[in-house]
Amino acid sequence: MTTSPRVVGLIAGGRQFPVLVAEGVKRAGHTLVVACFEGHSNMEVLRHADAHATLKLGKLGKLLSFFKEHGVEHVIMAGTIDKPRIMDVRHFDMRALKVIFKNKNKGDSNLLSALTRELESEGMRVVPPHEHVPDLLTPEGVLTKRVPTDREWEDLRLGWVIGKELGRLDIGQCLVLREGIVAAVEALEGTDEAIRRGCRLGGSECVVVKVFKPGQEERVDLPSAGVDTVQMMVEGKATCLGLEAGKSLLFDRDQTLAEADRLGISIVGISAPDDTGK
Repeated sequence: MTTSPRVVGLIAGGRQFPVLVAEGVKRAGHTLVVACFEGHSNMEVLRHADAHATLKLGKLGKLLSFFKEHGVEHVIMAGTIDKPRIMDVRHFDMRALKVIFKNKNKGDSNLLSALTRELESEGMRVVPPHEHVPDLLTPEGVLTKRVPTDREWEDLRLGWVIGKELGRLDIGQCLVLREGIVAAVEALEGTDEAIRRGCRLGGSECVVVKVFKPGQEERVDLPSAGVDTVQMMVEGKATCLGLEAGKSLLFDRDQTLAEADRLGISIVGISAPDDTGK
């Protein structure tokens, strides 16, 4: 992480991640310029901002002008965006439409990579958010008291392989499976709905796997999980969660693991199939 003071622009989405990043940026002594979006962003982030603007989603030209006006040098993207609402391009400006329609593949990774290139073409360096909150990265190994069963280990291995292949096509980061059968693959609806659907179709004792897409833009979109994920799994009677070690984020780690332990859910930081620990 750069130690000299910088002007950091934060593109803030929802939930707690942008707030955690903002806290990390300010701890490091940087100036924080925040761009929020109506109906998407966690507005608590504004209490850490030295300057801020609330924009409509899709106004890329205004976002770039705002950052340039405030001398932003580094840009961080953090937080969730309601993906189905992104599909409505009627309110996008010409700069955003150009970015979208010059990409034949409009998957998450491709569009985020295109946005990254657009920001950097304006002289702003896009940096990974976990530089400011490194403790969020998922460690490798079994993280809970309960170790996965043999069947769950098999599903973790298979989930890794299938997840990586789907990732090469820029399809989702999450899948749900049980006994070698894939019950759901994340698409536009997001992780929570994929887990809900997968558990409904797969039945109790499903395994949830989230992996980093090959070729994914690591600076802007890492897989993540937290207490909400565990609660969604409990609702669907899923029993095991695998997160790619070192390339996924685990929020509220102590609380999340404690809740998983209380409910008998196993959480594992996984890597390549031969290294899953069994």
